[in-house]
Amino acid sequence: MAARKQPPTPKGATRRTILIVDDHPLMREGLRNTINREPDLVVCGEAEAAPAAMEAVKRLTPDLVLVDVTLPGKSGLELVKDLKALHPHLRILALSMHDESLYAERMLRAGASGYLTKQNPPAELLKAIRQVLTGSVYVSQEVSENLLRRFSGNGPQNTGSLHNLTDREFEILQMVGSGQSHNEIARELHLSPKTIAVHTANLRRKLRLKNSAQLIRFAIRAEDVKNLAAPETWPLPLKLPRAPRPLPHPSRPPAKLNQKTPPQFRPAPRPERRSDTGARSPAD
Repeated sequence: MAARKQPPTPKGATRRTILIVDDHPLMREGLRNTINREPDLVVCGEAEAAPAAMEAVKRLTPDLVLVDVTLPGKSGLELVKDLKALHPHLRILALSMHDESLYAERMLRAGASGYLTKQNPPAELLKAIRQVLTGSVYVSQEVSENLLRRFSGNGPQNTGSLHNLTDREFEILQMVGSGQSHNEIARELHLSPKTIAVHTANLRRKLRLKNSAQLIRFAIRAEDVKNLAAPETWPLPLKLPRAPRPLPHPSRPPAKLNQKTPPQFRPAPRPERRSDTGARSPAD
């Protein structure tokens, strides 16, 4: 995507350039307007997917790249790995609508210098951008404390949870939760269906799930990462409430249930008598 014309830079000021990578036009516009109002920052370009982002970074050489975690095709996590492999000194700030507890650590391991949720106000975004541009790492206080506890050995080991998954397994789990089949996942990731089947088998083993149905249920619940827990703590199988009986149509009278037809009266049979010839005839 071509770079947009920017407002003139004040004389004597140096504006740090930022590339926005997000597949939602409204989100890109909001980020662009917020950043371009600052005298020391300017958006130099935009991209909506990983291939366009790789080309834009090579052409524009931005000081910082804002990367959405969820992108069409190649995920933001894989994009960060590719960018750091080709541009080791590039500063990257990850943006996501997902909770920090799982994604932040993965993005930092991939090479990002910070992680910010989209629920934060614009002032926090600008603070994170400036902090990453100085060479520091930006994460929330909660994520920082959780990481310190885990690396010091005082935090939970998260046995049987999503923390034990590889980045590829985590990506496939997300795609399963979005309703994609093995063949669709294989085409999008440029892998064979057999390779996807191996990954899903590893997912069931690591997450302690018995079959594919439980894996799909887990993946759907994983869409709300704030409520994630080890699968052994879930009430499986999930019991859904029984649907109420539909009400009768207002133009139709309600049907009468268990209404039995009253027994009909039948006269008793008349006795028979024998005639003198021995033939039977009905009695008078």
